[in-house]
Amino acid sequence: MATTIFTIANQKGGVGKTTTAVNLAAGLAQRKIHTLLIDLDPQANATSSLGIEKKEGRSLYSALRGEGEALPLVVPTAHEHLALIPSEEDLAAAEIELSQMENYLMKLRGVLEPVVASGGFRAIIIDCPPALGLLSMNSLAAADYLLITLQCEYMALEGLGQILRNVERLKSAGINPGLELGGIVMTMFDIRTSLSRQVVDEVRTHMPDKIFTSVIPRTIRLSEAPGFGKTIFAYDPLNPGSTAYGNLAAEVIARFGLC
Repeated sequence: MATTIFTIANQKGGVGKTTTAVNLAAGLAQRKIHTLLIDLDPQANATSSLGIEKKEGRSLYSALRGEGEALPLVVPTAHEHLALIPSEEDLAAAEIELSQMENYLMKLRGVLEPVVASGGFRAIIIDCPPALGLLSMNSLAAADYLLITLQCEYMALEGLGQILRNVERLKSAGINPGLELGGIVMTMFDIRTSLSRQVVDEVRTHMPDKIFTSVIPRTIRLSEAPGFGKTIFAYDPLNPGSTAYGNLAAEVIARFGLC
């Protein structure tokens, strides 16, 4: 079956982007979907969230410079059916160096072509930096679908239009005409506040076909798990966050025909 590439992007930090990338990838793997998580954030939070040590030379930095390939960088994780391309600090230099290259927005797509051609993965999930810089734009240029994490607060809604405008620019410029908004994941939902419900309702009213039914709750266990190098499924399988990400994985499989 063909490989589907998802990028999880948002120019705002602290909206559950990496938490969603890691736990969605793990949720897909639990359902026996061969999944590759690519950590494209120099902060390497997704890497450490899976208990993988950051090591020099293990990120996509050299590959993006045309000095190596991506497949040898793939490492197994503690989860069956889930592999990772880690990140480390050197990747930060790519933000500067990419701008000096020809076709600088297409570098990641070219790097991933052999990974896709290998047939080893049904889904690839890219975790981006919390900014719409060149690494994030490369991920959008390489992806089939954009998944947006949106925190359940009104300030979060302001950035939604900006990232959607960038999607349209990439499409209209012919860089990635097939890129689609795959869905919006509402995160940090607090059932005790009317604000959380109002934000979800507003997004559901304006983009009913894009918002996922599964809403990710605000729970301390989701915040704690990365510190132990574990997904929420391994850290606290009975937690509401585990249930929510399991349901989200099932939705993604159904929506994009991954089974």
